[in-house]
Amino acid sequence: MDPIRTVIVDDEPLARRRIRQLLADASGFVVAGECTNGAEAVAALSGDAAVDLVFLDVQMPDFSGLQVLQQLSAFALPLVVFVTAYDRYTLQAFEAHAVDYLLKPLDPERFSRCLAHLRHRIHQQRAGTVPPPWETLLRTLPLAPPATTFPTQLLIKQPGRLYFVPVAQVQYLEATGNYVTVHAQGEPHQLRSTLSQLERQLDATFFLRIHRSLIVNTQYIKELRPWTHGEYLLTLHDGTHLTSARSCNENIQQFLKQFAS
Repeated sequence: MDPIRTVIVDDEPLARRRIRQLLADASGFVVAGECTNGAEAVAALSGDAAVDLVFLDVQMPDFSGLQVLQQLSAFALPLVVFVTAYDRYTLQAFEAHAVDYLLKPLDPERFSRCLAHLRHRIHQQRAGTVPPPWETLLRTLPLAPPATTFPTQLLIKQPGRLYFVPVAQVQYLEATGNYVTVHAQGEPHQLRSTLSQLERQLDATFFLRIHRSLIVNTQYIKELRPWTHGEYLLTLHDGTHLTSARSCNENIQQFLKQFAS
């Protein structure tokens, strides 16, 4: 059988490397490309290159994996294996209609079983016996809202100047009087808004309210420690320390539940 041409889509370099390593230990698969976000995936999978299989991350800063499929519904799609760190998504729907899904961190034995199933499916497809069920999948999956639901950039207005800050670079937001200070890559930007208004606009998958005056991007959290009076001390990857409020403990507990084994 010809090699199974595979594309890996994940915004995390370590996750892409892990899939690439596991595929290197398996026979019959060749990595035809890697994408670091949903926009790159849409471009790669809507092109002319022949792709048999894609490992597709569910949550990415620009498009989710489901939004990628939504934009590609008019194209002949390869088989897709969803990859996610979160089990709160509609896994029952994935089980019923998708080829497979894998939970991070990837288990080698589970990954090997997935590849065996994929080999069988692709052999059937090449023999013309099993068409990919993408119309059924796209009709039945509760697809995420369009990408425009959540902004990818924040517009910062200053006298004589307007500029944008990518939401993916925002580490945390801090209420300061009539403004919100947007901390992005160590640089503060002042935005005339309230924290509650921004909270309604941002994707709650990534942005967590930890205090009446603080919202943190969970992708930048390095460590949480129980602190005094039921609070938490959060340390970001750049060494910034933030203290939660006890009134927001439920938010933090809900965030931590997704990592419970």
